[in-house]
Amino acid sequence: MIEIFLKTLPFFAIIGLGYGACRSGFFPEAAAAWLTKFVFYFALSAMLFGFAASLPVAEIFDVQFALAYLAGCFFVYIIATIAALIRKRGIEEAAVEAQVATIGNTGFLGVPMLVKLFGATAAGPVLMVLTLDLVVFSSLIVILITGARDGRMSPAIVGTLALGLLKNPMIVSIVAGLSVSAMGWTLPGPVAEFTDILGGAATPGALFAIGASLAGKSAERVSVAAWLSFLKLVIHPLAVYIAAFHIFDVDPFAAMVMVTAAALPVAGNVYILAQHYGVAPQRVSAAILISTVISVLTVTLTIAMLQG
Repeated sequence: MIEIFLKTLPFFAIIGLGYGACRSGFFPEAAAAWLTKFVFYFALSAMLFGFAASLPVAEIFDVQFALAYLAGCFFVYIIATIAALIRKRGIEEAAVEAQVATIGNTGFLGVPMLVKLFGATAAGPVLMVLTLDLVVFSSLIVILITGARDGRMSPAIVGTLALGLLKNPMIVSIVAGLSVSAMGWTLPGPVAEFTDILGGAATPGALFAIGASLAGKSAERVSVAAWLSFLKLVIHPLAVYIAAFHIFDVDPFAAMVMVTAAALPVAGNVYILAQHYGVAPQRVSAAILISTVISVLTVTLTIAMLQG
C-alpha cells in the first residue's frame, strides 16, 4: 500500500501546490480561472481526442461496462435523493446532493492520473466513465431542476441538453476522436505530435487548476458535506465494485479502472451547476473540499484493495 501511496502522492502534491499558490495570493483567482479554461478547452481536449482516436470504438463502449457503472451510480443516486427528501430538502436540492454523491472528478483528475498509474490501456474505461457522467448525469440534473421549477417537462429541455453537450469540449473531442478511429484513419505525424504536446499540458495543468479552485472553497455545512463525501468516496466505489465484479460480466482490468474512477472526489463541475441554478452551492463547495482532501488516502486504499 505504501508503494501505491507514493505513486498517487505526486498527483495530489500538485493539487496541493495549486491550492497553496492561490491561497497565498501568489497565483490570483483570475489566473486560476484562465488556467482552468486553457486546460478545459485545449489541453484536456487534445489529450481526450488523442486517446479516442487511437482506440478501437469497441474498446471504449461496452454494454456490460456501461450497465455495471450505471447500476452502481443509480444505487448511490437513489440513496442520496431519499436522504435529502427525508430532510425535506425538495427535488432541486436532492438532485444536487445526488450529483455530488455520484459524479467524480474524472476529467481533470481521473483521466491523467489513472492513465499514468495503469497505463494507456486504462484510457478506454476512463473515457467510458467520463462519457456516461457527462451524457447521463449532467443531463439528469438539468431535467430534474428545470422540471421541478417549471412544474412539467418542457420540450425545450431537450434543446437545452443537446446544446449543452455540443458546447462541452470533452464530449466534442471524444466524439471527434472516435470518428477518426471508426473511419480507420491514422492521424498524420504533425497532427499526432501536436495533440501529444498540447495534451501533455493537461496532467500538470488540470491538477494545479483543481488545487487553485479549492482555495476559494469553504467548509460550511460540514455535516451534510461529510455525509455526501462518505457516499462519494466509500459507498459509490463499493456499489460499482459489486455491480462490476459480481453482477455484470465486466473485464477485470476495466472493472478495476471503473471502480477507481468511482472512488475519485467530487467533480468541480457540480459546483458550477449548483452555482448556476442557485441550489446549495456552499454545500457542494464543502463536499468538494472535504472529499478531495480525504481522497488522498481513500483512492490509494481503493487501488491497493483492488490489486490485492
